Amino acid sequence: MEVEVKLRLLTAAAHLRLTTLLTPFHLKTLHQRNIFFDTPKNDLSLRRAVLRLRFLQNAAVSAASSSPPRCIVSLKAKPTLANGISRVEEDEEEIEYGIGKECVDSPAKLSDIESRVLKRVKEEYGFKDFLGFVCLGGFENVRNVYEWRGVKLEVDETKYAFGNCYEIECETEEPERVKTMIEEFLTENKIEFSNSDMTKFAVFRSGKLP
Repeated sequence: MEVEVKLRLLTAAAHLRLTTLLTPFHLKTLHQRNIFFDTPKNDLSLRRAVLRLRFLQNAAVSAASSSPPRCIVSLKAKPTLANGISRVEEDEEEIEYGIGKECVDSPAKLSDIESRVLKRVKEEYGFKDFLGFVCLGGFENVRNVYEWRGVKLEVDETKYAFGNCYEIECETEEPERVKTMIEEFLTENKIEFSNSDMTKFAVFRSGKLP
């Protein structure tokens, strides 16, 4: 079970102010492309499950610090999001980047991948293979990661086809305490925020900003 604090930054200016204040604590910047798959009848979504490929690349300060791109397949199930705290069952593993890219154009190739996560999708949701799956599309995300007051903050700029959203995420075993700590910091620094009430996937599927 993944438990995260999720707070939405209300404006681009709020995002800029926060990332500026957190600069001394910056660890890395990740460029992510999130792509989703389901059947034409949305069999996974109807059962509150999400199958995602995430392609990610570290933003290199120099050529020497660059790292190869990666691809992560993940299954998320039974999500809840209330009062800015998200709980979701999540399983993920890394797969070969090139094969992942091929699956975007040909989702049936998911059937050819040796993967614990994809095996779970078939077994738990009753699919023989992925031949009937389609690519739903997705969105880009720029994630700045910070080590701050004993927690790891992830500050996202999510780029949908219909506009941008800004969000703070923080995975923690003490969500109520950490949420209060973050909220106090944002309030002290006059950064506009609210509880997130939709997952990024839900925003993507709705086709409009929250």
